[in-house]
Amino acid sequence: MASLDRVKVLVLGDSGVGKSSLVHLLCQNQVLGNPSWTVGCSVDVRVQDYKEGTPEEKTYYIELWDVGGSVGSASSVKSTRAVFYNSVNGIILVHDLTNKKSSQNLYRWSLEALNKDSSPTGVIVSNGSDYEREQFAENPVPLLLIGTKFDQIPETKRNEVLTRTAFLSEDFNAEEINLDCTNPRYLAAGTSNAVKLSRFFDKVIEKRYFTRDPSQMTGFTDRKRFNFKSLHYD
Repeated sequence: MASLDRVKVLVLGDSGVGKSSLVHLLCQNQVLGNPSWTVGCSVDVRVQDYKEGTPEEKTYYIELWDVGGSVGSASSVKSTRAVFYNSVNGIILVHDLTNKKSSQNLYRWSLEALNKDSSPTGVIVSNGSDYEREQFAENPVPLLLIGTKFDQIPETKRNEVLTRTAFLSEDFNAEEINLDCTNPRYLAAGTSNAVKLSRFFDKVIEKRYFTRDPSQMTGFTDRKRFNFKSLHYD
C-alpha cells in the first residue's frame, strides 16, 4: 500500500486534563484504561478521510503529538519542549471543564507553541480585560478547543461553564468540543462533535497541502509573534 501524506497536530494543555485519554480515543476509538503521565511527548496516529464522500476524497495520516509538562515549568523544560513545536500544522487545546485554571492556562500554552522562542510567563489573565483578538484571527495554524470531564460538571453549573467555554472559543477563533473521554459516544459518527472534529482535520490538511501561500506549506515554522497584554476571562 502506498504511503500516506501526513500532518502534525499538537495536543496541548495542563497535566491531568486528559490529553492522553483524548488522543487514545481519537486514534483508537477506545477508552484508555489506565492513563499515565506523559513525559516529554507521545505520538499517535489517526487516519482521516479528507473531504469524505466527495470526488476529492483522499486519506491522510494525522499525527497527534501529546506534549507533557506544565506552563509553569522551568525555562530549561520549556526549551526542551520547543523542539516539538517545529513544523506544526494544527493545535488542539485541551482543558478540564471542572478546573478553571486549566482553561486560563490555554492562553499561555498557545503563546508558548506559537512563539516558541519567547516566554509565556508574562501573560496576565484578568476579569473584564480585553486583548487584540485579531491576532488569533490572523493565525495561520488551525486551532480546536476541547473541554474534557463534561460528565463531572454539576447540572446547576453547566450553563455557567458552557458560557465560559464559548468566550474561550471566540478568543481563539476556534470551534469547541466538550466531551467525556471515557464515553466514545461523544464522538460517534454523525454527532455534532464528530462533524466539528472532521472539519478541523480537513482544515489542517487544506492549509498544509492545498494553500497557495508557500509560507504555510510546511507547517508554522516562521511564527508571527503573539503578545497579549491582558486577557479577559470571566
